[in-house]
Amino acid sequence: MTDWRQTMEQLVRTRERALLGYAYLVCSDPIQAQDLVQDALVRTFSKPRPGLTPEKAEGYVRRAITSVYVDQYRRNQRWQKVRHLFTPQEIGDDEFAPVDASAEVSQALATLPPRVRACVVLRYFDDLTVADVASELGIAEGTVKRYLSDGVHHLEHVLGEVEDSETGAETAVLVGRREGRN
Repeated sequence: MTDWRQTMEQLVRTRERALLGYAYLVCSDPIQAQDLVQDALVRTFSKPRPGLTPEKAEGYVRRAITSVYVDQYRRNQRWQKVRHLFTPQEIGDDEFAPVDASAEVSQALATLPPRVRACVVLRYFDDLTVADVASELGIAEGTVKRYLSDGVHHLEHVLGEVEDSETGAETAVLVGRREGRN
């Protein structure tokens, strides 16, 4: 074996746990720590270093661990800034697919004030009662009823009235009032 191979073998045999511990302290991930030590060993022993003792080699490896980690961190930060340019935008499953809200309804909802919008969505999209909406938002039932009234009137104004396919009657877009329901 050559001199550097003996030095590396002795260093790994005697100080591997210490190097892994140091790498773990640097990155807080045991798998990444193993990769850091491996990369640092390659960096340290890829160049001839005459007269390198295991003690000096450990210092080189520790320094290389830190350098490799910092390089990876910087590379990841740069990649995060431009990643969207290289990957196609993925469209995931729509968690609101059961709700048939067209783009017009979504845009109309966006014009409502936040509390009114929350009441309308909880009442008509999540199908909660007025009492449940009031409890969810921490406001009085009368306030919820007022917000619902204002919201429905605003949506009727923006969207117009639509014919309900089940009954054939003219109804507001989001109003699905049933008998006995608040």
